[in-house]
Amino acid sequence: MLEAALRALATGDPNAVSANHIAKQVGVTWGAVKYQFGDVDDFWAAVLGFIGERRGELDLTSDPEAGLEARVGQIVDLLWRGLDTADARAMDTLRSALPREREELERAFPKTAAELAAWQAGWVESCQHAFADLDVDPVRVREMAAMIPGAMQGLTTERHLSTYSNMDDAKRGLRNAIAAYLSA
Repeated sequence: MLEAALRALATGDPNAVSANHIAKQVGVTWGAVKYQFGDVDDFWAAVLGFIGERRGELDLTSDPEAGLEARVGQIVDLLWRGLDTADARAMDTLRSALPREREELERAFPKTAAELAAWQAGWVESCQHAFADLDVDPVRVREMAAMIPGAMQGLTTERHLSTYSNMDDAKRGLRNAIAAYLSA
């Protein structure tokens, strides 16, 4: 069912954000989904957990000799590749159907919200770890970790649109801006 949910969500079809729709695609009833996962909140939390398992641990410090610019480049490249996957598209489709306001999300989908919060915490921790042995302000690393997924999402969207922007220039400019900010 989780694989079917990912396939359905990755299409971007707004109807895919229906556990009943996914159940029908698998050939089971909503009751079977409820039996296995619980309510829709449990199901979406399980989908996000499944995506996380598929992604695995983020290793942002594969080269301990790499300097600040190289590590920033590694993060940009990781997101560039990762945001162009079926799993990322599935997550975007799901997130677009969830409440925008944090309080409403936590009230209506507490387990899904907790899974998203864990993703964010893990991302910040991975970024902090990536720069831990360099003289970089941890507050600036946290700010970079909060900002860069949105910036990369914008570049990824631009990549899929008809554009005259050079994406290599855009990625290089983002890397240089982040490296300059972190080294200030």
